[in-house]
Amino acid sequence: MAVGLGYAGWSNRFALRLRFISAAETLWPKVLTPAAERALQPKDSFTECSGCPEMVVVPAGMFPMGSPEDEPGRKATESPQHTVTIAPAFAVSRFEVTFDEWDVCVAMRGCEYQPPDEGWGRGSRPVINVSWEDAQQYAGWLARRTGKPYRLLSEAEWEYAARASTEGAYAWGESVGKARANCKSCGSGWDNNQTAPVGSFAANGFDLMDMHGNVWEWVEDCWHNGYRGAPADGSAWTTACTDETRHVVRGGGWNDEPADLRAAARYDGPTRIRNWVNGIRIGRSLGE
Repeated sequence: MAVGLGYAGWSNRFALRLRFISAAETLWPKVLTPAAERALQPKDSFTECSGCPEMVVVPAGMFPMGSPEDEPGRKATESPQHTVTIAPAFAVSRFEVTFDEWDVCVAMRGCEYQPPDEGWGRGSRPVINVSWEDAQQYAGWLARRTGKPYRLLSEAEWEYAARASTEGAYAWGESVGKARANCKSCGSGWDNNQTAPVGSFAANGFDLMDMHGNVWEWVEDCWHNGYRGAPADGSAWTTACTDETRHVVRGGGWNDEPADLRAAARYDGPTRIRNWVNGIRIGRSLGE
């Protein structure tokens, strides 16, 4: 009974919060105007709806995607290394999507599924136990709510954002170092135990956080065993898939070895799988 009453109290408070959000957004809309969007510069940030992710502008650019043959921990699926041109600029959520943000989507009936938190807490921890299909539902809800092109990142965009104009195994260098991320032996207080609250580690050169470690992040692309034939323009690779029921995850998780956190590391997961190490990060096209 106590649990039921507690949940009812939380539900009522959340409903009141949502009514306030709706009223506030009617009076003071947050969605960027075309002029404000054109004026954005790299590293500028914006939030277009209450309880929604903070977005950071990532500049256009060019980078070598994949790993060099002498990089420790590399796998054949990370080759061949190839040049990708990202244009125009786009926006990436500063943090992995949190439980707080996901719960708003559920409460506003944009997301059907309310994932468990494994007893680690919700709030500012990254949402986990979400599938690729769940991630698509969240992105679609953001797009409908704002009228703007929110979506999952392409795999190329993800790696470009994670590298942040660097070419090492990690955004900070060739070694995982200590207390720079959350993984199986990263030297943090959460290693191989549970997720860390988002923003617990230093930002990369694009002002994005937790690109390495904490949770794997779904991207748009379906799985391919390597990069032969991959797009060179940064777009998502959704044709000629090795298996159309599997999609790419990036970034490594709290229970993975450091090699799995490398900027080039990539794995695949069944489209409908939900587990305690998979989460999401959101992208948004600019200038459309």
